[in-house]
Amino acid sequence: MIITVKLVVNGEPKTVETEPDRPLLDVIREDLQLTGAKYGCGEGECRACTVLMDGRPVTACDTPITKADGTRIVTIEGLAEGDALHPVQEAFIAEGAMQCGFCATGMILTAVSLLEQNPSPTDAQIVEWMNGNLCRCCGYPSILNAVRRAARQTTGAGA
Repeated sequence: MIITVKLVVNGEPKTVETEPDRPLLDVIREDLQLTGAKYGCGEGECRACTVLMDGRPVTACDTPITKADGTRIVTIEGLAEGDALHPVQEAFIAEGAMQCGFCATGMILTAVSLLEQNPSPTDAQIVEWMNGNLCRCCGYPSILNAVRRAARQTTGAGA
């Protein structure tokens, strides 16, 4: 059975015809050709596939496309505005917070969501919010520094 799903991806309305049990990640990568979100574990545990759904981070590998119907999705490709990177992207670059880059999209989108909810988080709040995003290179200190930097850049304060 094929269903029609309507969603807004990176600000653009999209209509997709697909099987109802397909993961959101497959639709984003295969149908919409947005490959920033990565397939990691396939179980939502590593969070390399994180996208923002209505502003909240979700693991796209285990989110059925039916749950995305009528939502607003932001992928890593949708963060920059023209040639200007998002402040979190800039902070990750400045802090060297992505060695191999595999986890970067999930980390960045999770950090964006955190800073939208809490513009001046403490270190403990950053660690709690980011907990579950796995970095194979163990770059956690640089990631923490990047989120701190982004908070300072966006608010003039921060941890």
